[in-house]
Amino acid sequence: MRILLSNDDGYFAPGLNTLYQALLPFADITVVAPERNRSGASNSLTLDRPLTVRQAHNGFYYVNGTPTDCVHLAVTGLLDFIPDMVISGINDGANMGDDTIYSGTVAAATEGYLLDIPSIAVSMSQHGAKHFETAANAVVDLVQRFQRNAYPAAVCINLNVPDVPQTQIKGMKVTRLGRRHKAESVIRATTPRGEIVYWVGAAGAAQDAGEGTDFHAVENGYVSLTPLQVDLTKYTQLNELKGWLK
Repeated sequence: MRILLSNDDGYFAPGLNTLYQALLPFADITVVAPERNRSGASNSLTLDRPLTVRQAHNGFYYVNGTPTDCVHLAVTGLLDFIPDMVISGINDGANMGDDTIYSGTVAAATEGYLLDIPSIAVSMSQHGAKHFETAANAVVDLVQRFQRNAYPAAVCINLNVPDVPQTQIKGMKVTRLGRRHKAESVIRATTPRGEIVYWVGAAGAAQDAGEGTDFHAVENGYVSLTPLQVDLTKYTQLNELKGWLK
């Protein structure tokens, strides 16, 4: 099995290396990741300049672009094979609920899915995570399941893992995305030169976090698996919008 690894924290991120080491005994691994942290890059492609690819001392390839660039470039030209799976992570921080819209981690997996490759995005439940090996174990479990029983179609799985030792994980749950409260206000600051600048505020707290959601599963010690789709059409409003236009 041949797996393409990427992330949005950069090719030097500890979560990426932990995942790479955990998967090495089970598959042929190629890493193509951003040259720097690109958290929040979402599904952006770099179209205004050419991209460069370099190789680090550990064999990882790194790209001066976004997570989506990395997967797109790898699959459509850099590699001389099509990966059997794309895995993005392990992200240092959660990607639950509304986070998935902004996440570069999820975007890398989504790009694999759009290229008809089974893909997984994997994230820890909080920033400053200490137990990346717990998430790596969950990914190894899923990879082995794919090896034993290939999934019938391309799939994009969003995996969120509690930042606890493996012994404290209660199991896995298939979930839906929850929702957050609206984000906190931007933070205004003044530079030493008197220029006004703004920091984007923190994400809102969980709002729709009841049983069945990714928030609820992780909060209660379970690994959350959410199948994602790319179609953003709100089908329930199609007829409503037609009527409004009339």
